[in-house]
Amino acid sequence: MHELDGVTRNQQYRALGLSTLAFTVCFAVWTIFSIIGVKIKQELGLTETQFGLLVATPVLTGSLSRIFLGVWTDQFGGRTMLPLQMLITAISVWLLASVHTYAVFLMAALGLGLAGGSFIIGIAYVSRFFEAEKQGTALGIFGAGNVGAAVTNFAAPFLVLAYGWEDTARIYAVVLIAMAVLFYIFAPEDPVRKLQRKTGAKPMSAAQQLEPLRDIQVWRFATYYFFVFGGFVALASYLPRYYVGAYGVTLASAGVFAGMYSLPGSIFRALGGWMSDVWGARFVMYLTFMVAAVVLFIMSYPQTTYIVQAIPAPDGTPVTIQFTFGIPLYVFVFLTVILGFVMSLGKAAVYKHIPVYFPHNVGAVGGLVGMIGGLGGFFLPIAFGIILDLTHVWSTVFMLMFLLVVVSLIWMHLAIRKMDRAKYPELTRDTHLSDVPH
Repeated sequence: MHELDGVTRNQQYRALGLSTLAFTVCFAVWTIFSIIGVKIKQELGLTETQFGLLVATPVLTGSLSRIFLGVWTDQFGGRTMLPLQMLITAISVWLLASVHTYAVFLMAALGLGLAGGSFIIGIAYVSRFFEAEKQGTALGIFGAGNVGAAVTNFAAPFLVLAYGWEDTARIYAVVLIAMAVLFYIFAPEDPVRKLQRKTGAKPMSAAQQLEPLRDIQVWRFATYYFFVFGGFVALASYLPRYYVGAYGVTLASAGVFAGMYSLPGSIFRALGGWMSDVWGARFVMYLTFMVAAVVLFIMSYPQTTYIVQAIPAPDGTPVTIQFTFGIPLYVFVFLTVILGFVMSLGKAAVYKHIPVYFPHNVGAVGGLVGMIGGLGGFFLPIAFGIILDLTHVWSTVFMLMFLLVVVSLIWMHLAIRKMDRAKYPELTRDTHLSDVPH
């Protein structure tokens, strides 16, 4: 038997493995509009702003639902909540294939967005099976289910080409139902729920679970997550459209290139969890923000044509030299891989804090952090569309992302300096953070 409330190693592996697989399927469903949305945009003649709203709408439901899904998971257990959430989502995905107008597409997208709520259910469920010193790694592995975005970017374009976007939606619904049944049959029961049933103890009330949300630290974690997760979701959904429009590639190629961003942005979350366990989440957050700032600064450079006034010809005729500068496609794809990698580390680092600081309120606290992060995935695609409609410059999307990461980095650094000086009054203004014991 394992030392944590009688949990066996087999139960740990089953809980983590099945939760990660279920989250992968749900995340693939959650980002399906990144591919079928391109076809819908063409059929309905949508503007960039309308397309951004369509892509972002599922993220809204998936974000706002995380608060109450997290609370309910703490009360009723993940083994009950996750299959229920997947079955309800599958109904919306199946009905999506029967929609023909933009307004109804938005309504269907709201229902489909419930797939995003699977994240907080899994976080609250998986954290119950692992000791604090191993939760960073375990939750990082679970969070690698973000790879579902890459699955959609790689596979959905070919399904759309082979069967059409309507049947692609139906296929996704069937897979979601199958995963719900599989999880309910084989997933172990939440050990806390099992203990409560044996002892007759009642779970914490919703008011008790929401109490820690008054702590400013919770909102600080949520701010970080707005960029590392919200930005990831926004770009995973938007990049296929960006590649088609900015570089003129086919939808299938755009899906593959976008998948090359989503893949490292997902699978290395487990590495981020391990790094947070070993070196601390603070170090990982600094690494994430600084590297992302450099990459986004480069990606922000627009395709530019320069005209240089050269020395006039001997007869006095003006001479100009014209050349064009821009980021080649292969360089841009490489930069997105680097960006996805560091964002995956940052996502794990944020959630490393939650079960450590709020072990009895993982659902509520994680739900709020996830909700704020998810709202980034809702508002950013809309902002992308509005900016493009106003400026008609593709790289302005990354200028906005660069601004967000710089603000996050500065805010985090100032907050950490303030906390360290409060904890260690002997520090002077010139003391470096590396000198602070953590």
